[in-house]
Amino acid sequence: MNSTEKRYTLAILVNNHPGVLMRVVALFSRRGYNIDSLSVGETEDEAISRITIVVTGDRSIVEQIKKQVEKLYDVKRVYEMTRHSSLQRELVMVKVATTEGNRSNVIELAQIFKAKISDVTETTLTLELTGSLDKLQSFLDLMQRFGIVELARTGITALERGARPLSSIGYNEEEIE
Repeated sequence: MNSTEKRYTLAILVNNHPGVLMRVVALFSRRGYNIDSLSVGETEDEAISRITIVVTGDRSIVEQIKKQVEKLYDVKRVYEMTRHSSLQRELVMVKVATTEGNRSNVIELAQIFKAKISDVTETTLTLELTGSLDKLQSFLDLMQRFGIVELARTGITALERGARPLSSIGYNEEEIE
């Protein structure tokens, strides 16, 4: 990431139909944009899905991406979420190599970070941790010294702070389907 590049989180509300996610992701692929994180799920309205995508680039690239995504059929709304105006979280599951000598150290660090111990074997601990990207990265950096056997991440999901739902921001009520 160079000095003009920054991470951007886009929340995209789409009709919950087969093939919509593929069209959104294909647009990124065709344009040569890399997706750093992707999560998708139904919203409070089962007819609408929320796609949360994190990309790295400069401001002009992100503006171009937003405009192109907004043109796609089945896309209802594209909204850029900032770290200050939104809650952004990710779940990580990490299997850490342990020995009799270091197991208590791994457990102590897990407790400090409020990670949940999900599985225990003679040679590993599997931990679950939810939090901000910075918190998760700090935890993973500390786990590196013990040996990360396996790692899975959900990708970032986000909600705007405050009472208003994303579907109402910037729109009149009659424009929302």
